[in-house]
Amino acid sequence: MNYEEAMNFIQNTSKFGSVLGLDNIKELLERLGNPQDQLKVVHIAGTNGKGSTLAFLAGIFRESGYRAGRYVSPASFCYEERFRINEENISKEDLCFYMEKIKKISEEMVRDGMSHPTMFEIETALSFLYFLDKKVDVVLLETGMGGRLDATNVVKKPIAVIIASIGMDHMQFLGDTIEKIAAEKAGIIKEGCPVISYNNQESVNEVIKEKAKEMHCKVTFVNSEGIRVLSESLNGESFSYRSSDGRWYEKIEIPLLGRHQINNAALALEALNTIRNYYCISEFQTEDGLRKTIWRGRIEILEKDPLVICDGAHNPDGAKSLLDFLQNNFTNRRLIYIMGVLSDKDYEQMIQILTPMAAKVYTVAPDNARALSSKDLAECVRKYHHDVEERQRLKECLEEVKQQADKEDVIIICGTLSFQNELK
Repeated sequence: MNYEEAMNFIQNTSKFGSVLGLDNIKELLERLGNPQDQLKVVHIAGTNGKGSTLAFLAGIFRESGYRAGRYVSPASFCYEERFRINEENISKEDLCFYMEKIKKISEEMVRDGMSHPTMFEIETALSFLYFLDKKVDVVLLETGMGGRLDATNVVKKPIAVIIASIGMDHMQFLGDTIEKIAAEKAGIIKEGCPVISYNNQESVNEVIKEKAKEMHCKVTFVNSEGIRVLSESLNGESFSYRSSDGRWYEKIEIPLLGRHQINNAALALEALNTIRNYYCISEFQTEDGLRKTIWRGRIEILEKDPLVICDGAHNPDGAKSLLDFLQNNFTNRRLIYIMGVLSDKDYEQMIQILTPMAAKVYTVAPDNARALSSKDLAECVRKYHHDVEERQRLKECLEEVKQQADKEDVIIICGTLSFQNELK
C-alpha cells in the first residue's frame, strides 16, 4: 500500500460515519493483539482544553527525556499529525504499513458479518499499534467527542484519567444538559484509577465525584484559589500555583495565550503530581517543558503588522475564552473578524458572544464537508452585527483584509479548527 492508497482507504471509511459504542473497536483490537493493554496511558476527556493540557504534559515529558506518544483528532495541518511522538509526526512509510495491516483485518471483519470499522476506530487502533512498536514511555490519549462510548475508551487501566473543561457541545450525541454531557465524559473513569479534573461548575464537579466514588477512585480538582496570575502579554503568560497537595510552583511561564491556558497548565501540573511515581521528572524539567510547549492554532499570533490571530474556538465556551483574551488585550483597538463555522456547531451563540467587540465581520466557508456556507453564516451574523460581508476563500479574504487594515487593527480568524490547515 502506498501513501495515496492509504489516504484513499481512510477517506473511504468516512462513509461509515461516527458510531458510538465499543463492540467494533474491541473486535478490531482483539484481532490486532490488543496493543492498548501493553501501554501506559493517560486518558483525557472534556469539551475544551484537552489538546492544550496534553500539549503541556507532552512538553514536560519531552524535556525530561521521555518519549510521549500523542493521538490527536482532528489534525490541524496534515494527516500524519494525528500520530506524534515528541512533536514528530508518524512517517508516511509507517502510516502505510499500519494502514495496510488494519485494512486486511477490517475486510476480515466484514467477511465475518461484522460492521466495517469507522475512520475514528481505525485511527485509534493505528495509534496503539504505532506507539507500542515505537516503545513510547507514555501515551497521551485524547477522546473524540465523548467518553463512555468513545472508541478510545477501550483502555482498561490508564495510569491516570483527566477530565478537562466541560461545556455544551455535541448535544445531539451526549445529552441536552451539562450534567448529562459530564456523565458521558466521566465514562472514561476506570476502577481504582486516579482522576484529575478541571474545576468546572459545581453540578459538573458533583457528577465527576459521584462517578469517581462509584469506581473507587481518588479525584483531585484543580485548586482555582491557588492560581495567582503574575503577567499576561502577547508573548505569553506567567503564574504561580499552589497545587491541591500543597506543592508550590513559584513562577511558571507558558507560551500559550489566554487566561484559560493558565487553568489548563494547572490541570497538567495536577496530573503530573498524580503520575509522578511512574517517572523521574525534576522541577526544572517541569518548568522548562511548560515554557517550551507547542500547540498551534490556539490564540496563535500569525503575523504582527497588522496583528493576525488565529483561534480554533468552535463552541460557546471556546468563544468565551477568546472573548476574555480580546477584552484583556485589545479594548482600544479595532477588531476585524474572519469567521467560518461547521454547520453542526452552536454557531449562533458563538456569534452572540464574539461580535459585540467586532468593528467588521467577514464570513467564509471552511474547507470541510460539514461547513456552513458563508452566505448562511452572514445571515446569522446580521442578526447581531450590521457590518458583514461574505467571501469565498479564507486566504484571499485574509489578504484583502490585511491590505485594508490600519497598522493598529487586529484581525481575528476564528470559528473552527478546520481553518488551520488552510493557513499553513
